Amino acid sequence: MRSFLRSIFGSLGGGAMGGRAGGAAGGNAPAAAPDGLCLYAIGDVHGERRCLERLLAVIDRDAGQRREEEGLQPLLVFLGDYVDRGPDSRGVLDLLCARAAAAAGTGPACRFLLGNHEAAMLDFLREPAAGAEWLNYGGAEALASYGVRASVGIADAARCRALRDALEERLPEEHRAFLESLEPMAVLGDYAFVHAGVRPGVPLERQRLEDLLWIREPFLSSPRSHGKVVVHGHTVLDEPQVLPNRIGLDTGAYATGVLSAVALHGTHRRILQARV
Repeated sequence: MRSFLRSIFGSLGGGAMGGRAGGAAGGNAPAAAPDGLCLYAIGDVHGERRCLERLLAVIDRDAGQRREEEGLQPLLVFLGDYVDRGPDSRGVLDLLCARAAAAAGTGPACRFLLGNHEAAMLDFLREPAAGAEWLNYGGAEALASYGVRASVGIADAARCRALRDALEERLPEEHRAFLESLEPMAVLGDYAFVHAGVRPGVPLERQRLEDLLWIREPFLSSPRSHGKVVVHGHTVLDEPQVLPNRIGLDTGAYATGVLSAVALHGTHRRILQARV
């Protein structure tokens, strides 16, 4: 994992933090997105395809306006937790795979991050008995979206294997490839994008995958600089939270019908939302 993160930042001796001097790294200048880009970070989707469709429509309109008025190119960063809890995990992955294919052509550039729920789904696919806990926090709903009936609390190894086999039969190859391609972190300008957060006091290139996917405290209450402004989801909020050292975007779409994003260009930060 450490070698993977070092590939994001480069060698430690060559300025591992990248980006601009000052700003999020501890200076007085405000954090900024890379020149020429408008970044859009999208919070936890959790099987809510209708929310995602509406938010992407909002983002596409905004990106068109930014391109026309300021010459900015859009780059979308999806913060993970695309599956589970909501009713249409399969539909969400269909939509994201289509976005990924478009990005490889003439569509807006995209980065797709790994969430703890995708990691749990992959664990279940590899070792169904060991990964059976996934069924208890949204996996049963994800299975249902693929036409596989399951319930929470299943622990029998044979039953878990049967459910895994049924899912593998119905899981499109592009969905599996998409899940296995997800990144743990993206660093752009003065911002670091992760699913859950980072361990305070640990350099970004030395963060553990478990923390990137699962951490809440002490990250959420820490006022210290993390080297970059951390943009994350994972922890449900009534409203997006924009703080000097982090931006939280999970507004519980599966429960509230509200999916949130932040637009970052220059030193500007704007919240975009869609409701169903």
